[in-house]
Amino acid sequence: MKEIQRIAVRSLVEVVLRSGDLDMRFAAPGRSLEGIRIHKQIQQKRADGYRAEVPVSMEVEAPDFNLAVSGRIDGVWETEEELIIEEIKSTFRDLNTIEAKPDPCHWGQAKVYAYLYARKKAFAEVLVQLTYCRLDSGEILELVEPLSIDELASFFQGLIDRYLAWATTIFRWRLVRNAAIGLLDFPFTCYRPGQRDMAVAVYRTLRDNGQALIQAATGIGKTMAALFPAIKAIEKGHKDRIFFLTARNTGNASAIKALNILQKNGLRLKRVSLTAKDKICFCPDATCNPDVCEFAKGHFDRLNGAMKEAFVHDNLDRDTIEEVARSHRVCPFALSLELAGWADCIISDYNYAFDPRVYLKRFFDEENGAYAFLVDEAHNLVDRSREMFSAGLKKTSFLELRRVVKDQLPALYRAAGKINDWLLKAKKETQQVGGFQSEAQLPAGLEPLLRAFAKEAERWLAQNRPAPYREIVLERYFEIQGFLRVWEEFDDSYFTCFQVKDKDLILKLFCLDPSRQLRLALNRSRAVVFFSATLTPAGYFQDLFGCEQDAVKIAIPSPFPSRHLKVLVAGRISTYFTQREKSAHRIAALIRVFTHSKKGNYLVFFPSYAYMKLVVDHYQQQAGDAALIIQEREMDDAGRARFLNHFSTQRDRGLVGFAVMGGIFGEGIDLAGERLSGAIIVGVGLPAICPERDLIRDYFDKVGVGFDFAYRYPGINRVLQAAGRVIRTDTDCGAILLIDKRFSSPGYQRLLPAHWSPEATESERQVESLLKHFWSCTPQ
Repeated sequence: MKEIQRIAVRSLVEVVLRSGDLDMRFAAPGRSLEGIRIHKQIQQKRADGYRAEVPVSMEVEAPDFNLAVSGRIDGVWETEEELIIEEIKSTFRDLNTIEAKPDPCHWGQAKVYAYLYARKKAFAEVLVQLTYCRLDSGEILELVEPLSIDELASFFQGLIDRYLAWATTIFRWRLVRNAAIGLLDFPFTCYRPGQRDMAVAVYRTLRDNGQALIQAATGIGKTMAALFPAIKAIEKGHKDRIFFLTARNTGNASAIKALNILQKNGLRLKRVSLTAKDKICFCPDATCNPDVCEFAKGHFDRLNGAMKEAFVHDNLDRDTIEEVARSHRVCPFALSLELAGWADCIISDYNYAFDPRVYLKRFFDEENGAYAFLVDEAHNLVDRSREMFSAGLKKTSFLELRRVVKDQLPALYRAAGKINDWLLKAKKETQQVGGFQSEAQLPAGLEPLLRAFAKEAERWLAQNRPAPYREIVLERYFEIQGFLRVWEEFDDSYFTCFQVKDKDLILKLFCLDPSRQLRLALNRSRAVVFFSATLTPAGYFQDLFGCEQDAVKIAIPSPFPSRHLKVLVAGRISTYFTQREKSAHRIAALIRVFTHSKKGNYLVFFPSYAYMKLVVDHYQQQAGDAALIIQEREMDDAGRARFLNHFSTQRDRGLVGFAVMGGIFGEGIDLAGERLSGAIIVGVGLPAICPERDLIRDYFDKVGVGFDFAYRYPGINRVLQAAGRVIRTDTDCGAILLIDKRFSSPGYQRLLPAHWSPEATESERQVESLLKHFWSCTPQ
């Protein structure tokens, strides 16, 4: 039996007929929803006998496979004498311009629909109608062309002939890919302890269309244990495509590294690494305007050539995509998205799967294939998803806008003024109650003001006129659209927050519980695996990820000898905020003793910059000969690299680095061997106490887990991530010192890894003695 390849009518036509410029200038984000509304209005006004959304399909036989073409016709009028097939398009463009030169892809869709319907009904001629409707004015343009069934058949066959060349390339590639995967062995001589267990769990989850949460200790080889079985699942036909989703660039790099290792061992797999548009764009100031950007001008005329060259490569990383894009003078971001449509594995940020503003609609709304989500460092998804599903506005933003458009766009100036007046009143009320207030309902009277502003801004932006104030109008417009999108999702898992900060009012629709929306997002996949070194406790993450009750939960212990790690607890010291001045001197003394027990490199993690500075001031008075480096606020990539470069094995003296938990050095860094000898963790990692965290606590208090979900569990995962920097390989040896009396309590002891076997200490002298014995017994 031949394999069946499926393609939508729209995709078929666009692949073959697209031409001309890439023009990604302003198009209203609500356009798709408004377009659906316009479609329905037009369909409802048609004469009796008109049928809307009529499904059609046809299977075309090719030498190697069959091609199934399908779609839905917007409208069909059928009588005994006449057949009319209608394709409806919504637009902001001038209808006279469209009438002079209609989009060939639009006509192409209409003709294919006409052929697929008419061939079954034995009509000799069809009236093909292309209907355009202006979204802003409601103006209608109807273009009608009578075509014989022979003309339609010839047009359709021409499309098929041209498309089959590419489809055959894809088909033959998949044969090569599957044959290579079938012969592929695990790339190392043996699995690390626990790594095979994880790989088996991943494979079974993908095979059975399930969900799994896997906590696997640092050093087990999680990335390979996730990717290798997922690739095998593709070869067995369980999944069409892998989405490897990451929170940081380090996760992206790990996936690429693992795939490169597998490629050296015989893997053939097309993988695309998606880079944010603002980072990969060749002309960032051109706003995808073909009049300004040479890569947008004629982009589609050259795209198929770029695709053909790019498809020679298996590893379609940023460098490769940029090289091909420059060679063919096409947009690199658009090229990367097009390549993703034909890739076997897509490596991207969480946003492309979960964020309602930017998720990849071409996959999840149009195709809905058998996709697998591999969610790397999944502990980050809780806070990231709250950000995705929340939205905010600032009063000063509208004041700034009014200043720059006052004399140019009076209608927009007035619309912004009404919003500003509303926010000013809210600011005064918030100041009267201490600078923060919240309510479990949407703010009354604001929505019509926001929609009026959006409509006025949309009218002007759609003209795509250059202006020095265009960027600020665009920013406010998208802020409001994002706010209104969240407005429509608002339910009992949200609170409206008003906060006066630095003389400004911040209004926020704050998502307390992201589980409902994450559950919907997970439906974009057929199977999902969440994995991290820290998913403690698993039930907390299962609830907030919106997982099914039967989701598999696995905790795989450290593969490394427990004798290589010494964990001490200084349980007599309080790091509560009110005790920090008092504790600073004692903590500095413990740091000195700990880091002097063996010459090496150490990291000390704090809950805040202020606490870190307080202890550093004391430590510098007794530091000895060890070098000292301190994490700065808002370090860029270069600053981060310089900080990490200090952790060398070639140092003449010891090094103590001070950093903040949950920051850029608290996870995602790999300091193996002698690059890091130990870590000190000050405090239990609780997020800063703030009104929003307290709202989360109050919300989950309804089920008795408020403090845990708002503070304790996020905190302990920060602690475990920081501690995970110490042991990275089976030859590493290191020590961890936990400083906080809460680490001695049962509520925290049960959250610590079983293999740690923490030992309580009473004094600096005891720390010194225990570490001296530990280091004397470890391999040197």
